Amino acid sequence: MDEHTEDQHVQQVTVEHFIDQFLSAVCDSRRRHILAYLTSSSGPEDPPIERSVGDIAEHLGLAMSTTSEHLKQLLQMHLLLTRKDGKRTLYRVRNRELVQAFHDLIVSLKEHYHQNILSSVDKRAP
Repeated sequence: MDEHTEDQHVQQVTVEHFIDQFLSAVCDSRRRHILAYLTSSSGPEDPPIERSVGDIAEHLGLAMSTTSEHLKQLLQMHLLLTRKDGKRTLYRVRNRELVQAFHDLIVSLKEHYHQNILSSVDKRAP
């Protein structure tokens, strides 16, 4: 393998690893809900929504420690940014387009489930 081909291979492996990590991070519904909450009611031209761990925990009905752990995992994937506001840390989505694309995928998966999976189960029911 020449050097250029080897570099491409390394990049491909790195990208594949990132995709696997991303999908693993967002496979948890609570992390998906955090991302949805941080992008709700913000249009492409609106400033990003910033929320504290307490705000997020309260909104989702989770313990603050659980919410903090989920935020940590989303931060490790570079899906969130933080900003200090006094003693509080505010969280916001780093890439709204990526989160929106993932949200669109979830909507499509739900539609597919209802149209194809659920309907086929209903047809087999006595």
